[in-house]
Amino acid sequence: MISVEAALEIILNEIKPLGMERINILSALGRILCEDITAPIDNPPWDNSAMDGYAVKTADTKRASKEKPVLLKVIEDLPAGYTAKKTIKTGEAIRIMTGAPIPKGADAVVMVEDTEKTGGRGLPPQALSGGQGSGVRIFREAKTGDNIRKAGEDFKKGDIVLKKGMNIRPAETGMLAAVGKPNVYVYQKPKVAVLSTGDELVEIEEIPKTGKIINSNSYTLAAQIKECGAIPIQLGIARDTKKDLKEKLYYGLSADCIVSSGGVSVGDFDFVKDVLKELGSDPRLKHAGTGMRFWKVAMKPGKPLAFGIIGGKPAFGLPGNPISSMVAFEQFVRPALLKMSGRTDIFKRPLNALLTKSIKKKTGRMHFVRAVLEEKDGQLYATPQEGQGSGILSSMVKSNCLVILSEDAKDAEKGSTVKVHTVDQSILYQNKPGY
Repeated sequence: MISVEAALEIILNEIKPLGMERINILSALGRILCEDITAPIDNPPWDNSAMDGYAVKTADTKRASKEKPVLLKVIEDLPAGYTAKKTIKTGEAIRIMTGAPIPKGADAVVMVEDTEKTGGRGLPPQALSGGQGSGVRIFREAKTGDNIRKAGEDFKKGDIVLKKGMNIRPAETGMLAAVGKPNVYVYQKPKVAVLSTGDELVEIEEIPKTGKIINSNSYTLAAQIKECGAIPIQLGIARDTKKDLKEKLYYGLSADCIVSSGGVSVGDFDFVKDVLKELGSDPRLKHAGTGMRFWKVAMKPGKPLAFGIIGGKPAFGLPGNPISSMVAFEQFVRPALLKMSGRTDIFKRPLNALLTKSIKKKTGRMHFVRAVLEEKDGQLYATPQEGQGSGILSSMVKSNCLVILSEDAKDAEKGSTVKVHTVDQSILYQNKPGY
């Protein structure tokens, strides 16, 4: 039996990121970039207005105030998406919208809030020659560059705007669009074969007879696989014969990873670890490093866990009890799948919380205790659930975190500080704003 840390090290040493694929950026959300993205142009490509207002010469606005406004002739209206036809001369302004290119002759933009239209009143007749033009009063002195976004202010041509290995979020999606990149190379999603084992299992649409149970593990594991961005492939149920199990696991090798539940304990029909060994020596699956790596981990729940490499594919034999299977997946399979997806941030960040109830524990195994995490007055509190049996799925439904007690730890007393991992992202949300 090995420690959780040692098991993780063995697993992750065997895991490599998958290859890349080219996909549309709207399909790339949550994926990991497989290439550096370089800007082909400056952004913005030209100086443009950061505000609705008036493009002016700063020299024309000297000493302008609410009490003594400066009156300028408006020679053109410039909406976003167009360029000015005229050049601003002394005593002139162009009405400009946000995003429009700065007209020639202008060196600042005065916000519309600091102006007032006049309709030409107060301008000398020669300023309105030909029946053209209107006026604007300027109430604030402008400085060179006011309310102008400079060309290349966001990024310049040749800049690396996104680096290989970055997680694509909405902001990265926008950046890809901004540099004209409709398709992008990302790491592939792992395809994960999911198999449940045991003669006692029936499919979920069947009514179980005495001695039978519904195969919920396949669906729980498939959901966990999807949650970390991978693709589950359900292989169904393998019966308690080496032949059926070997056949199903062999089919699973078309995937990038195999995850089975059940059949890894010490019962007479617990064949998974033996079949994994046999497949490891199958001449059809010859591959450097093929074979079992470990069986049994010093943790509760989840002790009977097998891991090996078959034909170059990682294979996890998880326990059959629902909670043991889920906890083992969170600790070992999730980090492995995230690493296969190209991610480097593969471990959940532990939080500190105060225990509201004591937890009994013996040394020798790391414990993962189902609990409810709550925040009160800025402090996190963890309340352990009643019914910690590894078959009590309802206690996991009611929980949003796992309290982690180290292998060497003894009883954890009420009021003590413990580490927790969230298993439900809703803990990060609340029903009112926090500002």
